[in-house]
Amino acid sequence: MNADDGELLALATRLALAAGKMVRDGRRERGVATVSTKSAATDMVTEFDKASEDLIVGGILEARAHDGIVGEEGTDTLGTSGVDWLIDPIDGTTNFLYGLPGWAVSIAARTAEGTRVGVVYVPSNDELFTARAGHGAFLNGEPIHCSDTDDLALALVATGFAYTVERRAEQARRVAELLPRIRDVRRLGAAAPDLCNLAAGRVDVYFEQWLGPWDLAAGELIAREAGCLLGSLDGGPLHHSSVLAATPSLFAPMRDLLAAIDRDPAARA
Repeated sequence: MNADDGELLALATRLALAAGKMVRDGRRERGVATVSTKSAATDMVTEFDKASEDLIVGGILEARAHDGIVGEEGTDTLGTSGVDWLIDPIDGTTNFLYGLPGWAVSIAARTAEGTRVGVVYVPSNDELFTARAGHGAFLNGEPIHCSDTDDLALALVATGFAYTVERRAEQARRVAELLPRIRDVRRLGAAAPDLCNLAAGRVDVYFEQWLGPWDLAAGELIAREAGCLLGSLDGGPLHHSSVLAATPSLFAPMRDLLAAIDRDPAARA
């Protein structure tokens, strides 16, 4: 089946809204009954993560039976159409579990040309972020663009932390060195909403390591279509294990500052 970006975006939007509302309403009505862990004791999954993924996967296969699908909760379907989907059924499960806002449903479709569409739905705020390659980024149908902040000392920086103790300790050291050099740090607990907040000009920089590809795919396209620059922390090509995204004026200064912090103490002065 040939891929039309408009059709892919419409499908992703419909499924993200359906899954997000199902999960939001289900938690309100019944609470969370089942919680287990994955890679670490802090990496949690609920029955709603699985139900959301099932709804999305079922909807994709019903509409496009020959597409490939990779989901955070275990879906790994090879396709033959040339279209692959990346799904995070609940990005920010800890927020969801604790009843905090900011969790999201994230769906992206990609081809050999790259990511073609991205949708991130944040049910707690009823905010729908969308992007189609080459056509800009939108929040609830209205165009969005990254901020014009160009002074790193005035930058509001979003970041996240890994699940393992050793990685968290290293990330905490980095943030402690970073704080005196910027306006402040925000740690909201979900990568896709962080990237969308960057796209909407609510933060000026976002960086994180050791994400999954499903964490990054939709938000990355939305941020890029909103005018952000993206790459790895060392300035190389973007990869889900190393993400730096920022306004155009702040990308290089933030890259250089993080590099200095990660060198020996004498180089941080």
